[in-house]
Amino acid sequence: MKTVSSTDVKNTFGTVMDSALVEPVMVKKSGRSSVVILSVTEYERLTAIEDAYWASRALKAKASGFASADEVQQLLKDSEGA
Repeated sequence: MKTVSSTDVKNTFGTVMDSALVEPVMVKKSGRSSVVILSVTEYERLTAIEDAYWASRALKAKASGFASADEVQQLLKDSEGA
């Protein structure tokens, strides 16, 4: 993962955006990791993984009797809209 300072981001934002299309870019401020810039494609991929994980947990809860069918349907609906 590429790492840049917040000053570099400010001064070369277009270049940093181009880099983020290839790999996530860690931004450091005052020497500490602050944020990560990543492409929309990578963000959507990670969001889909998270949604699938929580949907799986909801189905397991339903199968184990820890959630009602209505609760599971609401969890699934919420995960689709996230």
